[in-house]
Amino acid sequence: MTAPTPRGAGRRSRRRTARWAVAAALCLAGALTLGSAPSATAASAGDPLTRYDHQRLHWKSCRLGPDDATGKDLEHAGAQCADVTVPLDYARPMGRTITVAISRIRAADTAHRIGALLLNSGGPGGRTIGDPPWVRAAMKEVGKRYDVVGVDPRFVGRSTPLDCHWPTGSMFRGAGTGRAGFDRMVAFSAGLARRCRTYAGDLIPYATTRNTARDMDVIRAALGERRISYLGYSYGSYLGQVYATMFPDRTDRVVLDGVIDPARYGPRLLLSAQQANRDALGDWAVWAAAHDAAYGLGHSRSAVLATVNAVRSAAARTPLRLGTHRVDEHIVPVLVFNGLSQDNPTAYGDLARAVRDLRRAADGRTVTPSPWLADSLDFLLTGHDSTYGSAQTSILCGDMAAPHDPETYWRDLTRAGSRDRIFAPVANDINPCAFWAPPRERPTTIRGDLRALLVNATGDPRTVYQGAEAVRRRWPGSRLVTLRGADQHAVFGVFGSPCVDATVNAYLATGLPPADDVTCSRPAA
Repeated sequence: MTAPTPRGAGRRSRRRTARWAVAAALCLAGALTLGSAPSATAASAGDPLTRYDHQRLHWKSCRLGPDDATGKDLEHAGAQCADVTVPLDYARPMGRTITVAISRIRAADTAHRIGALLLNSGGPGGRTIGDPPWVRAAMKEVGKRYDVVGVDPRFVGRSTPLDCHWPTGSMFRGAGTGRAGFDRMVAFSAGLARRCRTYAGDLIPYATTRNTARDMDVIRAALGERRISYLGYSYGSYLGQVYATMFPDRTDRVVLDGVIDPARYGPRLLLSAQQANRDALGDWAVWAAAHDAAYGLGHSRSAVLATVNAVRSAAARTPLRLGTHRVDEHIVPVLVFNGLSQDNPTAYGDLARAVRDLRRAADGRTVTPSPWLADSLDFLLTGHDSTYGSAQTSILCGDMAAPHDPETYWRDLTRAGSRDRIFAPVANDINPCAFWAPPRERPTTIRGDLRALLVNATGDPRTVYQGAEAVRRRWPGSRLVTLRGADQHAVFGVFGSPCVDATVNAYLATGLPPADDVTCSRPAA
């Protein structure tokens, strides 16, 4: 999964993009401050959640200090931030509490205000608190009619953190080429799970999508809204489906971009994306071949793909040295996978430079990795982003159970064979969910129909197009906006399709979905 990165972003966004594949101290909330008036949908006086619905939010500057770039961007856009107090365990609402951090750009056109639009940019584990400025810009004039609200979900970003003290930011790895490599991944995954039990065992039972949806409803009530509109990307599309199922009368306009089929969601969610990633890699190879003068990876698609496979084979023999990092057969496939979520020259160039650096390292040359590769290696091979991987994994494992027997994964890897040495070893590999306690709740059975606007590119290598089609069939009242001809994950406000953006904004403005599904062609270069 991945979250969208706005076009034109700089190094901060490169680091953010590098995290997607895919604070140590617990900050507990203090006493709740009750507002003088109840929220628009306050629960009955006997409901223990009433005190959360009634809480008064203390809006403040979003800047945490002089070096807080996210806070600076929010402040420049006129946003303010607040902490919402929620129960750690909704089965015991009078017990321990945590905080969920939110940001808000208020509606400028108050005479025609529609309501609050809550955002989730995916992951799971993705930060969304910094997204209102670029989403508000993508919404154009209709954005003035909404309070645009970014949310760092529980245990993410500025919310109460969950940190397993991992030496990596991701649970995903390639299984390698033989049993010895797979056994290393069994030990690696078991070690990650053990760290979570050791360092965050009091929190991980409550890291679930259902609890995140419950938090969303507390936010809705604390904002004084009877209903909320919602824009969710990638994993956020699944969260939106869960929220609409659990709270069916509390949604207004719902946009799901990069649609997850709930039947395919879970700890092994990458299984359905193997072919889409192979196709995306081939399309990138065509582009790289056309730019061989710049990157030197080969004059043809097949030559570029041969370079990628040569790099993987070299790393399997001897780990490649790039700066302070050692890159082996378990890391190279994840680097390629992480480089394929955005279909634009900037992202393609980042991956091309990374493969060039890897090939030079395979040739024994001293290499200083390019910025995107350096960020990706820091993410995968250091604990810098431990909190991201910890939260993502806890949610995936907490939502649905995974097979516990390592032999299940080994059989799947053996069955996949050697035809695909890049993506099959990632999609079929074991992960920490194999060593996780069973989920505390059953997975949500998603409601049968919802009037939502679904958005997906046909070549999306994360949330594959077939998933969007499946949800569309399940929801006759919804409409599907298709972007054809792009290997793009997350479209609205990200890819630059006037057709998609106009369709979404018309729906957000009127609440009326298109009469029929909409197909948008890729804009001419």
